[in-house]
Amino acid sequence: MAKTTFRPLHDRVVVKRIDAEEKTKGGIIIPDTAKEKPSQGKVVGVGPGGRDEAGKLIPIDLKVGDVVLFGKWSGTEVKLDGEDLLIMKESDIMGVLA
Repeated sequence: MAKTTFRPLHDRVVVKRIDAEEKTKGGIIIPDTAKEKPSQGKVVGVGPGGRDEAGKLIPIDLKVGDVVLFGKWSGTEVKLDGEDLLIMKESDIMGVLA
């Protein structure tokens, strides 16, 4: 089966969540039902950018491969080719982890 090609529009970014740790620092294993959704992810797609009032393109500061932090309820969850992804605006992303 061919892999779907998806290109976000405007100032939107496609992010794949990075799974949370299975254990706490003390060694306690966390069951799936008790885990919170991670608020950290890897950028897998970036749109061309937004436009200002004059119509000039404002490029996005992110690039594919960046590891980012975002709000717990940010973005729209979608499933493409069996992969759970988030599509969100660049402004929903709080920062890039170095």
